[in-house]
Amino acid sequence: MSTTVGRKVAITGPGLKKEGIIVLQFFFIGIFSYLELLVRNGFGIVTGLVIMLVTFGGVQYGRNGTSYVAAVNPPLAFASLAFIELITKDGLKITRLGIDFLAALASQAPFLLISAAYAWYFYFDRRAKAQKRQSAA
Repeated sequence: MSTTVGRKVAITGPGLKKEGIIVLQFFFIGIFSYLELLVRNGFGIVTGLVIMLVTFGGVQYGRNGTSYVAAVNPPLAFASLAFIELITKDGLKITRLGIDFLAALASQAPFLLISAAYAWYFYFDRRAKAQKRQSAA
C-alpha cells in the first residue's frame, strides 16, 4: 500500500493582499446592504455594522502595506453598491434615485466616519512606525 502526499501550495505571507481586501469588502457590504434594502426598503444599522466590521477586518487581517486599501475601499464600495442597488430598486427615475442615494449616504455617514477614522489612524500609525524604523537603521 502506497501513500502519496499531495504538494501544498506555499502561502507567501500572512494575511490578505490588497485585492483580497477589496473583494471581501465589496462582497460583504454588497450582500448585507442588498438584503437590508429588500427587507427594510432602506439602509440601516445592519449595513453600518457590516461596514465597520469589514473595515476592522481589512485593517487587522491585511498584510503589511494594505492599511490604505482597507481605509479607502469601504466608503467607495458602499457608495457604488448603493447606487447600483438603488437603480435596480427605483429604476432610472432621476429625482427619486438622487434622493434615495443621498438618504443612503446620510444614513450610513456615522458608520462610514467611525470606520474611516479607525482605519486612517492605523494607516498613519503604521506608516509613522515604519519611518521611525527606517531612520533608526
